[in-house]
Amino acid sequence: MLKRAIQTAAAAMRGGAFEATLATAALLVLACLMGRDLSDWTFEARPAANALLAGHFAQFLHLAPIYGASLLLRAPFMALTKLWHGGAMAVYRLSAIPCMVALGALAAWLGMRMRARRSSRFACAVVVVLCAANPLARNALRYGHPEELLSAVLCVVAVLCALRGRAVWAAVLLGVAIADKQWAFIALGPMLVALPRHRLRATAITGAVAAALMAPFLLGATSGFTGQAAAAGLQRTSLFFPFQIWWFFGSHVHNSALPGHPLEMFRVPPAWLGGLGHTLPILIMPPLTLLYARVRRGLHPWDTEVLLLLALLLALRCALDPWDNSYYSLGWMLAIIAWEALSRERPPVLSLTATFAAWFSLRSTSGFGMGLPADTEALIFLLIWVPGLGALAAAVYAPGIGRRFASRHRRPALTPAPVTG
Repeated sequence: MLKRAIQTAAAAMRGGAFEATLATAALLVLACLMGRDLSDWTFEARPAANALLAGHFAQFLHLAPIYGASLLLRAPFMALTKLWHGGAMAVYRLSAIPCMVALGALAAWLGMRMRARRSSRFACAVVVVLCAANPLARNALRYGHPEELLSAVLCVVAVLCALRGRAVWAAVLLGVAIADKQWAFIALGPMLVALPRHRLRATAITGAVAAALMAPFLLGATSGFTGQAAAAGLQRTSLFFPFQIWWFFGSHVHNSALPGHPLEMFRVPPAWLGGLGHTLPILIMPPLTLLYARVRRGLHPWDTEVLLLLALLLALRCALDPWDNSYYSLGWMLAIIAWEALSRERPPVLSLTATFAAWFSLRSTSGFGMGLPADTEALIFLLIWVPGLGALAAAVYAPGIGRRFASRHRRPALTPAPVTG
């Protein structure tokens, strides 16, 4: 049995050599474009990481940001810098390795699945490069948030595991994603809908894994973790970017809390908004998921369309967040790339369009601002995102729209594996 498993793994590696090589090359390009800004890493994570590497665990808990569990997960990679007394940049680059490898593995796997379904090598290459070297992934690395890559990948893979009936694997991966970055909780609904059974068990495992990884920070009531958690969910955001739907409800600021940034790039949110922009994506996940389950009742239980539900929920999270950074969109973008790669025979036209639209509408936070007034940036965002969200919602909740056209290009649903847990 062991010999057969080894032979199967070797055959799979040979079969995916092209995709794996291309994904590796794309990741190397992504690493070269990482840059040296790392503003968030410098102020939020590096003090805690230094304390952890020095063996001061109590100090690490005190300094850890809200994604402190992600630093724990990546600590073995950061510790490798001690072998050659690496500096601060080396610590950061090694901390990003597992996140980038996860992104590359997803890209290579999608390419292999496309090749197995006789897609053209060009279409496979586009999917692999678009996934592994996505421009928004570069932004996450540039600003010091490699954990965004890991959570985005784990959310998509958790739903894919659920589609195959792998309840335990799906739950564990999503639990790790939630501990890594708490917004991943939004993927719980799509994961449960995708599972054919064992939903209660999967929910319990997800909560247990996430709680176990976050327990040191919760029990220690660390100032960094609890303070950021309160600010994210309950407190009123002091400033916000123009790339969200609340922009025109706010008022312009008269003094900047961010030196070096022009005042007209920010507004103060209205008093009634409070923490609604951060909590609303969580609150709307259950009803939107239940509505999806009702609309899709009677369709194939392993239908990859559930990835579109995941994309919609994650895109709504971006649109509703008053502090919408460009790399927040990586999660819904990967979901669309995975859906199109697994369910359509044509080249990934929609994935390319979505990537360009997201980059164009978020270009100021992508580092490619064109000097436009913030109100103009907000208007461009709304003109692109509102119709886009509407089209995505129609695809999710009105599956009959365009079904005749889609059926010409549609692949069979994922073949389910035996349900084992």
